[in-house]
Amino acid sequence: MSTERRSFRREPEERRREQLITAALDLMAEGGPKAATVRAITDRAGITPGLIRHYFSSKDELIRAAYRYSMERMTAQGAAAADAVAGDDPLAALAALVRSSLRPPVMEGERVRLWAGFLHMVHREPAMREIHEATYLGFRDEVQRRIARLPHVTGPDHARRLAIAVNAVIDGLWLEGGTLPGCFAGAEIEEIGLTAVSAILGVALPGSAGEV
Repeated sequence: MSTERRSFRREPEERRREQLITAALDLMAEGGPKAATVRAITDRAGITPGLIRHYFSSKDELIRAAYRYSMERMTAQGAAAADAVAGDDPLAALAALVRSSLRPPVMEGERVRLWAGFLHMVHREPAMREIHEATYLGFRDEVQRRIARLPHVTGPDHARRLAIAVNAVIDGLWLEGGTLPGCFAGAEIEEIGLTAVSAILGVALPGSAGEV
């Protein structure tokens, strides 16, 4: 009985934390880091400013949580698309991961603006740098885990090096496609990504220019 009551109380608190995080992200996407004041965040989340310390020890902690949330959510969305591929085809799973990383909701102008707003903090604050490293490795590990399933990959170090290169291609296309969507026609970014990743891996991913 007591365990059930504790779980019931924690759930609303987690929702409140997420509301504060998403409010901070929305404000930063709209007006940059300076727009995410404590007053604006709490107004957007619908709580009083005094309650913010019940969920976060400081505004800096909230901003760090928002950065981690934003980056981990993109990784989770890409991984979910790959995991949803029917069957046990590693090429299809990789293609799904590339595609989902280069289309909405992962590749959007708002996501790029958020990333750019956080980037100067990453270089200035050790705690933000640690989050950046952890979330970069989180996505790269998702890529590496799927690359390791390819029959011609010789081991973990080989898979890691390929994953670094694939991640770099995805990052570059994500940045340009999210910043200048009008410069690319239809699914052009996805197709370029699939073709480039295919060349790196020495395979033909479904949807790439080299697919037979």
